[in-house]
Amino acid sequence: LLSVSCLGDCELHTSCGIQKCTTDFVSFTSLLNSALEDFDLEFCKALRAYSVCTYRNAKVCRGNLVYHSAVLGIGDLMTQRNCTKNGPTSSTNSEMTHDPCNYSGHTEVREHQGGEKTSPPTYLFCGLFGDPHLRTFKDHFQTCKVEGAWPLIDNKYLSVQVTNVPVVPGSSATATNKITIIFKSYQDCTDQKVYQAMADDLPAAFVDGTSGGDENTRSLHIVEKVGGKYIEMHARYIGTTVYIRQLGHYLTLAIRMPQELVMAYEESQDLQLCVNGCPSSERIDQSGHLPMPVMGKLLPWSAVSHSQSGYTLETATTKCHEKMLVKDIYFYSCVFDLLTTGDANFTAAAHSALQDVEALHPRKEHWHIFPRSGDDGVGRDSKFFVSLGLLCLILVAYF
Repeated sequence: LLSVSCLGDCELHTSCGIQKCTTDFVSFTSLLNSALEDFDLEFCKALRAYSVCTYRNAKVCRGNLVYHSAVLGIGDLMTQRNCTKNGPTSSTNSEMTHDPCNYSGHTEVREHQGGEKTSPPTYLFCGLFGDPHLRTFKDHFQTCKVEGAWPLIDNKYLSVQVTNVPVVPGSSATATNKITIIFKSYQDCTDQKVYQAMADDLPAAFVDGTSGGDENTRSLHIVEKVGGKYIEMHARYIGTTVYIRQLGHYLTLAIRMPQELVMAYEESQDLQLCVNGCPSSERIDQSGHLPMPVMGKLLPWSAVSHSQSGYTLETATTKCHEKMLVKDIYFYSCVFDLLTTGDANFTAAAHSALQDVEALHPRKEHWHIFPRSGDDGVGRDSKFFVSLGLLCLILVAYF
């Protein structure tokens, strides 16, 4: 089936565990009945467990030809059997199925070893886009100035810093033109890796030139989705996914991370925009407490005519409605950005930000944040979007 004939030769490599990986695989599959309906499913589980075992022995088996033969054989069999590389594994023993560099498997291992059932990990989402608009891990939505370098995330496992620059001369409106991410070294899963993106330079590699290799086996890797415009970073060992896009001259970022890792930081690291939001002095929305304009009576556009956006409230609304049919916070952010900057790329930024939410946010009922006048529940920091007229007040605050 695979290189089973190597079992005797493997004894020459006592430090390499490929013999046990192969023996466990052969033992398990020999018990399967090919006539049964679930044969393919169970065989694929065994193959994935075999793959996990070989990955765990990658370093000590580096020079072992039998090991490399087994890895190739596993790949061939997965293709032949149409097995997906991600999925459940057979539980022949805890050592074989335990992959210390796969965060999603940590809960299962704890249950197996301790006999206690633990709750599945809770994932949180944070996003930054546009002028700039911040969605925190608590699903609070804010619009901030935050010019210069600011930390989005800073914990034991990960640091993310963004740099924001002015968008319109004479305005405090800013947008992100640089992102620096540090994946901190973690056990045998990864050495410290630094990633840096700048406007017009969105690489598909870390600063050291590596990209992480095969996305299905490496604990940290980069995938280029659209050359120079959109990359994804997958850190399996900490269950974290990062999306970075360039739209126009600016960058957007979206990240999903387990809650227990998000909260693993020291007291001195409390300035994290994704965790605690923007400081009150940097908030354009002033904590959502803005005076409501008289319904139907907007401030005269001459008050912000020097923005030279080229958009009126009506044309900006129409433009954003082309991309976003649901009038949620992302829609209103789009309108706001067009009125502030006149840059149509911000329409694509708001639309992509919502797409990233739908791809990464774990709770579908929280994908859309709608304007609310109360202080309860999701979206409580977005009251200033209750009426489009309030956009005028915010624009005045910018200039």
